[in-house]
Amino acid sequence: MRAAVEASEAILKIYQEDFVAIQKDDGSPVTIADITSSKIIEKHLVKTNIAILGEEQEHPDYEERKDWSEFWCVDPLDGTRMFLKRNDEFSVNIAHLVKNKPVFGIIADPVKHKILFGGKQTGVFLCDFENFDQPKNWKKVQASSQLNNPVAVTCSRSYTHGSGFNYMQQLESQFGELHYIHRGSSLKFFDLAEGIADVYPRFAPTMEWDIASGQAILEALGGVIVTVNENKPLKYNKESLYNPMFIAKTKAILKR
Repeated sequence: MRAAVEASEAILKIYQEDFVAIQKDDGSPVTIADITSSKIIEKHLVKTNIAILGEEQEHPDYEERKDWSEFWCVDPLDGTRMFLKRNDEFSVNIAHLVKNKPVFGIIADPVKHKILFGGKQTGVFLCDFENFDQPKNWKKVQASSQLNNPVAVTCSRSYTHGSGFNYMQQLESQFGELHYIHRGSSLKFFDLAEGIADVYPRFAPTMEWDIASGQAILEALGGVIVTVNENKPLKYNKESLYNPMFIAKTKAILKR
């Protein structure tokens, strides 16, 4: 977790200064904060001798990485557009994958100085940056068995009701009026883990490093992330690193 904390602190320092963005080949923005965070995280993770797949790093060819038994999946600054808008809704994502399945995830919120982390073998916890190395001060997260009333949908700032219209109609027919929480980056997984939201539908493009840490955490709490078209778990370390459309569901909504 030290990597996530140090990266978050560096991001926050840049956030409080003047900065500019440049456009990558895929049209997405990148800032000095993305690059600085990536370097800090890599400095820590390289010590594990486990391969790293990160947004701001050169990606090995599929022929090389398809045989990886485990790897780190890293988004050093998830929500760069939110960072540029200065709306405080960006995060740091670090996930450990074994046999292409997320087994442990870390999501850090630089602005609120909070970390959400865990997996099935460890359980899920919340802590402040100041207490990341003091387990006695971690708060264990328990999956809520109660749905929100009305059912709460956490979704991106750019989400429109036209996206995934059929699915949202199904939700409304089953649960009635829905409450929408618009939030940037992987901070949506804080909502799901803490029981503030019940479901996170995503009908727009994401990358593996956007979701891997959240999937490890959500599954540890009895939830799932499944594809829209096939209703199957997301796959990782694919030839294309783009995720298909998906729906993240908490344990509470799965019981209904």
